[in-house]
Amino acid sequence: MPTFSPSLEKALHQALTYANERHHEYATLEHLLLALVDDADAAAVMGACNVDLDALRKTLTEYVDNELSNLITGYDEDSKPTSGFQRVIQRAVIHVQSSGREEVTGANVLVAIFAERESHAAFFLQEQEMTRYDAVNYISHGIGKRPGSSQTRTPRGAEDTESESKPTSRGEQEEGNNKKQQDALKAYCVNLNEKAKNGKIDPLIGRNSEVSRTIQVLCRRSKNNPLYVGDPGVGKTAIAEGLAKRIVEGKVPEALADATIFSLDMGTLLAGTRYRGDFEERLKQVVKELEEYPGAVLFIDEIHTVIGAGATSGGAMDASNLLKPALSSGAIRCIGSTTYKEYRQFFEKDRALVRRFQKIDVNEPTIEDAIEIMKGLKPYFEEYHHLRYSNDAIKSAVELSARYISDRKLPDKAIDVIDETGAAQMLLPPSKRRKLITEREIEVTIATMARIPPKTVSKDDEMVLANLEQELRSVVYGQDTAIEALSTSIKLARAGLREPNKPIGCYVFSGPTGVGKTEVAKQLASSLGVELLRFDMSEYMERHTVSRLLGAPPGYVGFDQGGLLTDGVDQHPHSVVLLDEIEKAHPDIFNILLQVMDHGALTDHNGKKIDFRNVILIMTTNAGASEMAKSAIGFGSSKRTGEDEEALNRLFTPEFRNRLDATIPFAALPTTVIHKVVQKFIMQLEAQLSERNVTFDLHEDAIAWLSEKGYDDKMGARPLARVIQEHIKKPLANEILFGKLKKGGVVKVTVGKKEDGTTGILLDSIADTAPIRPKPEAEVVDSVVDVEEDDGDTVKTRSRVGKADAASDTRRSPKTPSSASDGEPDGKSPRKGSTVPKVPRK
Repeated sequence: MPTFSPSLEKALHQALTYANERHHEYATLEHLLLALVDDADAAAVMGACNVDLDALRKTLTEYVDNELSNLITGYDEDSKPTSGFQRVIQRAVIHVQSSGREEVTGANVLVAIFAERESHAAFFLQEQEMTRYDAVNYISHGIGKRPGSSQTRTPRGAEDTESESKPTSRGEQEEGNNKKQQDALKAYCVNLNEKAKNGKIDPLIGRNSEVSRTIQVLCRRSKNNPLYVGDPGVGKTAIAEGLAKRIVEGKVPEALADATIFSLDMGTLLAGTRYRGDFEERLKQVVKELEEYPGAVLFIDEIHTVIGAGATSGGAMDASNLLKPALSSGAIRCIGSTTYKEYRQFFEKDRALVRRFQKIDVNEPTIEDAIEIMKGLKPYFEEYHHLRYSNDAIKSAVELSARYISDRKLPDKAIDVIDETGAAQMLLPPSKRRKLITEREIEVTIATMARIPPKTVSKDDEMVLANLEQELRSVVYGQDTAIEALSTSIKLARAGLREPNKPIGCYVFSGPTGVGKTEVAKQLASSLGVELLRFDMSEYMERHTVSRLLGAPPGYVGFDQGGLLTDGVDQHPHSVVLLDEIEKAHPDIFNILLQVMDHGALTDHNGKKIDFRNVILIMTTNAGASEMAKSAIGFGSSKRTGEDEEALNRLFTPEFRNRLDATIPFAALPTTVIHKVVQKFIMQLEAQLSERNVTFDLHEDAIAWLSEKGYDDKMGARPLARVIQEHIKKPLANEILFGKLKKGGVVKVTVGKKEDGTTGILLDSIADTAPIRPKPEAEVVDSVVDVEEDDGDTVKTRSRVGKADAASDTRRSPKTPSSASDGEPDGKSPRKGSTVPKVPRK
């Protein structure tokens, strides 16, 4: 058996209360309908069916007070429901029960009233042009007669909607008519003037030329529709909202003094339009009410969305075609905004729509203008985050965002920076939050947003740049010319002395294999703390492989996937791009690098410009290596001559060579440098074995032997890794896994005679902990007794044991107390830490 909803029970009690208050003998359907006017579910249905609830309430009240006077009785008995009252309730219960629902609401009772055709209650509803079909259609399908009521307006809670539809303070006397006139505007539009009055719109700073042009277009007789076109984030929407704020503050010419800007919500307009004609009906209602509203201006953000909106399959009638007549005649004034991409892709193709708008370009503000904009917005962010921003922080936010965030525009990205900096303080405990945001906090936020290391933009950058050349020389030996050229170019870029639209540096490293060309690029990226993007050019030997770097062109498989080079630099705008073995690449690769070296930009397959201005481009090549070996040109020579230069000229075109900052030759490494390289390899091996507590003691003879066997003038230092693996790593493997170095130790590397009589590398492994001989049980007991009797005797006793047992390690088992002699390591059994790994250097 269905139950009554709480709101319906309240309405039934209220109907009886109305009858009792007037001393009526019976509670009629008119009492019930008067109570249902205040019921949430019934009011929502009546509101959706375009019923004026205030007028209905007034009519019912007059009828109950005046026409039912014959029901007044002198007795104080409670009023009884009439038979019609009871039939309506029973009919509603039966209807709900047959539909399988469990609760009877005021909406069901309202539908049942229509069955009592002879009643005044049904007559009053029909007088408001409401039918039983309208009510059932809304309850079952969510389709209402009144604009804005379909589906998005649920029956329960609709009284809030109706309260919002009450007349505004424009001084109009006809309340019901005024409410109906503003139904669609309130349902599908946002009143920007009201938002401005409530302080929900930030002020508009600058943009005087755009605002003046907007006002001029709005004052035209026809085609008075400005269209803002600009990149995302430059402030197109802010101009429209700022114009509304100026209208409210009275800072506009007299022609716009009484204007009201309504922002169209296209999502709400489309939501719930299940059946054909619903969308058109809503939009036509909006246009009609805008025409009747004095001084109304419609603002459509992302106006390209109206093209095709609401169109059925095979039909050409969409939102844009519905708006064209009103836009052309000047019946309504419309402000639109869109981006250049959407303008070309959607808007420009509809020439009939374009001619009705006057295009206004909204360009990105300059850094100076953006700083003024940020200073104007600063108080709003300070109030929200409960802190203050220094003027230097505002300036840094604009300048650093313009420099390091290339995929967005000012002032949007600068606003994001200060907003996120303030939000970062909210994550900290109240005691650690900074009340004044300075440049340092802005730099940290920029580093996070731009995906770059903090030291790249912080004050520590000075220290990194000052020590860059020295740091590179400490890890790359014998290539001072290349290191000096790289560090100089980076300092020039940081000092602002380079051309702003070119990469930081473009270099070709030429020379034989194994002399450190690739290593210089790796260590440079590591020292600067930026990403290394390495591309092996042997993978790009064919003409079609160019698309792997830029992305496949439209119409080809993989068009939706980006290019390796463009995506890599887009994700890591500050990086070292290494094109290894460039001579193996197809010549078409050189052509796409021309614009990178000349303009610091590369356009991908989608037309997006990738910023290469903060990239260091390094190309390595072996071209002319054999000629260099013959001529034996070292780093001491500053002038390149010979056939090696001719080989590079044959490889690169004149326009390519002309765009390079330098072609840096890498010559064969001298003996002293090879010794340092050997020590570096051993250091890397020691770091690799640090978890196993294995250290190395490298003798000078071993360094010389490894240098002689591992370096070749033609092959460079690459064979050295194989020599170390053969003579050091392989013998160590068994010692580390099963031998003396199982728990760590020291490896002495010397040169001597091997078992087969040849001279080679000898490895002497010294365990970190020698095995402890088990003590006799009686000796252990005596030792423990000594501890209990006299601490001093115990030390002497253990000292004697240590002397007697020279082979035992100084460590004791956990059960044996420690002694003072533990601090003195045994000369034959060095402990971990007693032999610090000292790599001899010349």
